[in-house]
Amino acid sequence: MPDAIPSLATYSLLGRSGLRVSPMCLGTMTFGTEWGWGSPEDTARRIFDEYLDAGGNFVDTANGYTNGKSEELVGKFMQGKRDRVVLATKYTFNMGPGNPNAGGNGRKNLLASLDASLRRLQTDYIDLYWMHLWDGITPIEEVMSTMNDLVRAGKIRAIGLSDVPAWYLSRAQTMAELRGWERVAATQLEYSLVERNIEREHVPAALELGIGLLPWSPLAAGLLSGKYQRHAEEGGKGEGRLEITKAKPAPGVKPMVTRNPGDRFSEENFKVVDALVAVAKELGRSAAEVALSWITKRPGVVSTIIGATKPEQLHDNLKALELEIPAKLAAKLEELTRPPLVFPYRFFEGGPVRTRMLNGGLTVQAEPAWYRPRG
Repeated sequence: MPDAIPSLATYSLLGRSGLRVSPMCLGTMTFGTEWGWGSPEDTARRIFDEYLDAGGNFVDTANGYTNGKSEELVGKFMQGKRDRVVLATKYTFNMGPGNPNAGGNGRKNLLASLDASLRRLQTDYIDLYWMHLWDGITPIEEVMSTMNDLVRAGKIRAIGLSDVPAWYLSRAQTMAELRGWERVAATQLEYSLVERNIEREHVPAALELGIGLLPWSPLAAGLLSGKYQRHAEEGGKGEGRLEITKAKPAPGVKPMVTRNPGDRFSEENFKVVDALVAVAKELGRSAAEVALSWITKRPGVVSTIIGATKPEQLHDNLKALELEIPAKLAAKLEELTRPPLVFPYRFFEGGPVRTRMLNGGLTVQAEPAWYRPRG
């Protein structure tokens, strides 16, 4: 492995659990080619081994990734190394079309999915078990009581809630605290320079409740890598259009529908890309390194999920750990990408309400941990 690869051997606790995790988590949604894209086994193994060789210990997968192949590969790669790995996987997605109980958050699917994941991963326990997505139906008591039972049985070590509303996250944690159940250790949410909406509710909740935050898609499906460009229409007036090359699936393979970039590739987001590229050029670094450096230092972020389809991408992503963005340039990115201050949040984040109506025109130093004035 090249000496230039930065070390991942600086660990943080996952929420208020005792799990020590690396500052970057290896996401393995790209392990396997069953979705028409991704890494074949030999390439995936190189990525996995080089991540561990760099000091990384946190690996994230899911039962539905590449139709279960991702878990199978991670299980194979972990052999002889299981104790070194903080293994995270997920349930929720339906793995049995036509069967309503083969998906969702209910106890029946939770237990069946866990047993299937343990078989594919060739292990008898999961370090962090995620509820992958809120189904909007299952009572929260059913999810949390079942997760608690699994911790007590030794089949999982910690609980995570991914892609849930902030009120759901808060209610789950409060319920666990009051009933003496295992607490939620982490939450996994989309977070990047072009997707900062979780700063309104989720980040304050995580800081207040001792829940570690793991951003996914920190490069916004590759947008913040700078590899996508606007192009003028041929023969037009020079107005920009987006030209995006989509991966072609292998013969007979149905591509994953969420590969569609959707509204990430908007003109508004490309203005962010322009600023990001300008900052990167000033620093002599890549746009991806700057974007990843920014996200890893956000309040509440414990570990950032990164993916790679080849080892070189992994190496480039890890370089972000060495980068400190100068305050002036960081402030430029902060101001450009800050979410709008809409109701009722403008009451809470500075201004006349906080200064005069709450504090009597005085400065109060003992602000809550989540509070960051906007100047």
